[in-house]
Amino acid sequence: MSAKVNRVYLALGSNIGDRDRYIREAIDMLNEHEAIKIVKISPAYNTAPVGYIDQTDFLNAAVAIDTTLSPRELLAVCLDIEQRLGRVRTIRWGPRTVDIDIIFYDDLIIDDGILTVPHPRMHERGFVLQPLCDIAPNAVHPVYKKTVEQMYREWKAKGDINSNV
Repeated sequence: MSAKVNRVYLALGSNIGDRDRYIREAIDMLNEHEAIKIVKISPAYNTAPVGYIDQTDFLNAAVAIDTTLSPRELLAVCLDIEQRLGRVRTIRWGPRTVDIDIIFYDDLIIDDGILTVPHPRMHERGFVLQPLCDIAPNAVHPVYKKTVEQMYREWKAKGDINSNV
């Protein structure tokens, strides 16, 4: 019996050093994992920081992957890649070489104290919504029951001043 293949959407961001290289290397490292297959990659967008704003702009992208990893196993892979690419966690929402967030994992809803899926603030963040809309406009948020495209349009209609997406 083969393991179930799960469709997962990840958001990637970088604002230290060669941002484009960090994003590309993270995607390559994901794709090199035997239990992960990259299905789609969004364009990258230059975006203003959110939360802690005293830092340089980010480069953000999203990827669709197919994986047989469990949500926790995938989280461990993402954290390992971040660490291998030099991520240091000092300031919440602070500068980073690379950040990899699990946005959707199939239609699962997880909140176990370590992992929260869907990502709890994704619907408020243009830097997640726009690249995700490029690769999965019809993906449905399992809590809000709205497509990514609907959430992105609603976010844009609010005129968020913190984004240049």
